[in-house]
Parts: sequence; C-alpha cells; structure tokens
Amino acid sequence: MRFRPEPPQRHGLAPAGPLGTEVAVLLCNLGTPDAPTAPALRRYLAQFLADPRVVEIPRLAWALILHGIILRVRPARSAAKYATVWTPEGSPLKVWTDKQAKLLQGLLGERGLRVRVAPAMRYGSPAIAAQLDALKREGVRRVLVLPAYPQYSGATTASVIDDVARWALRTRHLPELRFVNRYHDDPAHIAALAQSVREHWQHEGRGEKLVMSFHGMPERTLHLGDPYHCECLKTGRLLAEALGLKDGEWLVSFQSRFGKARWLQPYTEPSLVKLAKGGVKAVDVICPGFAADCLETLEEIAQEARAAFLAAGGQRFGYIPCLNDHPAGMRALAGLAERHLQGWPTAAPHPDTLALQRQRALAAGARE
Repeated sequence: MRFRPEPPQRHGLAPAGPLGTEVAVLLCNLGTPDAPTAPALRRYLAQFLADPRVVEIPRLAWALILHGIILRVRPARSAAKYATVWTPEGSPLKVWTDKQAKLLQGLLGERGLRVRVAPAMRYGSPAIAAQLDALKREGVRRVLVLPAYPQYSGATTASVIDDVARWALRTRHLPELRFVNRYHDDPAHIAALAQSVREHWQHEGRGEKLVMSFHGMPERTLHLGDPYHCECLKTGRLLAEALGLKDGEWLVSFQSRFGKARWLQPYTEPSLVKLAKGGVKAVDVICPGFAADCLETLEEIAQEARAAFLAAGGQRFGYIPCLNDHPAGMRALAGLAERHLQGWPTAAPHPDTLALQRQRALAAGARE
C-alpha cells in the first residue's frame, strides 16, 4: 500500500489532542541511541551514517566501508563514550529535548498560543514520522517543523526536511507544513548565549580566552555552497560583540572530525593545545551550535578537550553548558516559534464556536 491508513474523520469536531488544538510544533534534534551499548550504537550509527546528507560518498563504496569496517569497530568505542555521560533518565540529548518541548509548550501557552509541542529525533526515537502520525491522530492539521540547529546545514536541517518529505510521500491527507531553517543570528538567541556566558564567569571566574566550538563539517561542503561555516562565524562574531570581547579574546573552532578528509578549521582540540603551549592558562569553552548538551559537548569537549588542554600546560578549563532549559534560551525559542506560527489558528476558540461544532458533528452523525 502506497499510502498509510488515515485516522477516522471527525466531521467538524474540535481536534482530539490534549490541548484540543489543530496546530503543533515538532521540535527536532539529531538523535541518540536507546542505550549506551554496542548493539544500540550499531543500530543508531547504521541509520545516521547511511544518510547521504551526512556522508557524501558514492553509495556502493560507502556501504562497503560502513558495514565492512565502521559498524564492526565503532559501536563498542562509541558505547563506552556514551556510558560516561548517560544519566539515570537516559541520554542527555533526549532528556533535554523532551524538557525543552514541554517548556516550549508552556511558554507558548503563556503567550496565548494553544499549540501542541512534540519532540522528535532525526535518528533513533521518537522518530519524526512516528510523531507526525501521532499528531495527525490528535487532529493536528498544521505543523511547524523546528529543527534545533541554530546554523543551517545540509547535513542537519536539510536532513530533517528530507525525513518530513519521506513521510509526506506516504501520507494521503497532508497537514500544512512550515519549516524553520535557521536562527543563528536571532537577537534573543544571541542574548541568551551571552547571558549564559556571563553567568558562568560570575560563578566560575573568567578565562583568558573564550573558545566557541562548533560541530565540524568537511571543508568541501563550504565550497559546494553550504552556508554552515559562514553562519557559525556570524554567531561567533555576534556573541563576541554581545559580550564586549576584543580581538584576541575569543576564537571560533570546529570539533568532531571524522575520517581523513580536510574539515572546517581551526580544529578545536589542537587549538586548545596550542593555546596552552603558548602560555594561556585558563580558557572557557562554549558550543553555540548545539541546542542541548550531548555526547559531543559533554564527552568530547568537557572531558577529552579538557584533558588535552590541561595535559599541554593549561591550568583551568571552564565548560559552559548549552542553553538546555535556560530561561532566556527557552524564551528565545518561544519567540522564534511564535513568529513562524503567525496566521495560524492558535487562539482558544470561543465556547459558542465549540458548541456549534458539537451540534454540527451530532447532526452529521445522525445523517450517517
């Protein structure tokens, strides 16, 4: 069957979801394995690394490398790393994304917007398609897809849109769809990042350098037209300006290299080692490309990069957490969603309207 079965028609009744709304926000993040184990990592990495948006290598050649080498070796190594950041509630990324969805729904409600907010993961669970199906069953007819990636990249933002499109190809009755592509220079978002840095300085002291570490991408993606590199640099510049930093007091770097190809530079860990060897004793590191703390921030930066800096002669390494559930960060996200929801019916209907809907539904049922 090409199209999935549709939920039963409600014939004029209000949506059946917990808020009785036909508008939803789908808050999408990258994803996470179900457990810090090799089998769970194998399933997760197989889905993640098979995405042609993530690895732009001819499919046949990459399939041989992926299944013949990487999925035989990397899952156990990655599982050990995940185990160092796993919480009693589960993966940090999933815990934070779930909390962000609940807080975002509450903040939008405080602004008078009756909107359902659902979390989703591009890889792993809850899957985007499963969440869209669930929203349709609740009577949702309009969905704002909000990828939790401040900077646009084909490997992240566009991959979310791809997944929504795949779901749409198998859906007969499509909801109206809107997408947020980026918010790397949103003033409220920049202000929230700056506030988080100042709070860190107030409680932990200020380092000599502020390092802004973004997730890396192969350098060739820049030359092929991906705007990610430029948007990372703009976020870094705006954050530095908001903090009143001078040239030489901050730098942008890129982490999470994979493979032997040349990636966006400068690389984070070598940059930190160079700073330490050059006499810098204290640094603070923030990861403005991540909406929530995850393996790449908690293990790669707060553990591995910290150890490399200290081993090279540094004396103090301050990791500044992602915005996570920071009040200013959540308000910025709510403002972003509110702007993109304009024109959709997000206000609570008048009681007379609900009564009329019920009467029409009863009349339709009687005729049937």
